[in-house]
Amino acid sequence: MIARLGATRPFRIHYAPDDPRPWYLLKGAALWAGMRTSDNPTQADATFYFDDTTCGAPPTIGGPPLFNGRCTDISKSHVARTFAETFGYPLLLDPQASTGEIVEKPEKNGVHSGRIVRAPVRPRDGYVYQRLVDTSDGRGLVHDLRTPCVRGAPVLVWEKTKPVGKRFAIHNRRARLRNPADVFSPEELGQIQAFNRRMGLDWGGLDILRDRHDGRIYIVDVNKTDLGPVIALSWPDKIRSMNRLSRAVTGLVGTPIETPAAGGPSP
Repeated sequence: MIARLGATRPFRIHYAPDDPRPWYLLKGAALWAGMRTSDNPTQADATFYFDDTTCGAPPTIGGPPLFNGRCTDISKSHVARTFAETFGYPLLLDPQASTGEIVEKPEKNGVHSGRIVRAPVRPRDGYVYQRLVDTSDGRGLVHDLRTPCVRGAPVLVWEKTKPVGKRFAIHNRRARLRNPADVFSPEELGQIQAFNRRMGLDWGGLDILRDRHDGRIYIVDVNKTDLGPVIALSWPDKIRSMNRLSRAVTGLVGTPIETPAAGGPSP
């Protein structure tokens, strides 16, 4: 599949301040779609704010639309506050006022050093405290729902499975491709899109957990510079995933949204 502007040439994408390597999902999907990288934003069809940091500032550019330009804070506390504002129920906890098992995680993105602690506990600087979302299946496994989104809408879901004792580990025992409509209700899909609008996320992956007890979903992480596809996927699922994502990013660049000024209304 080749992404073309009209019928003359492939789309040209500028990334700033960093140029992602091919193992980042955005770059992989763009390459899969036949897009080319442009070093000059004024000669590109779109620019993606690409900065593998927890908090940052998008570049000031003129000309093409800037995607993810409003997604400047993906800290765990900001994600959890935005989640509560959107879904109407909390993820964050006061560790000193709670009891039982809770989750302690670093604020920074991509650290993968979460752990379960027993509350009440004195909070540590640089960490957040969340409810323990139970995604176990009764067979010693937990299930995570990595959900790549484009223009705020889930494109696909990678259901990742790992042992209960390694719920915070990077590696998965297995993974499979699923359709968002088979995983989330229409109301949940609408809430996910509303959450992404609040976050300013035009492209990125969400880590979503569904609690086995209350049945609710919890968005626990936002990745605007996500890696992928998931290694544990079968080769056919990887091909299908990249086909879907390449079509989605082509649609995003081909019919760009109007990016509001920082602090302005969501598109």
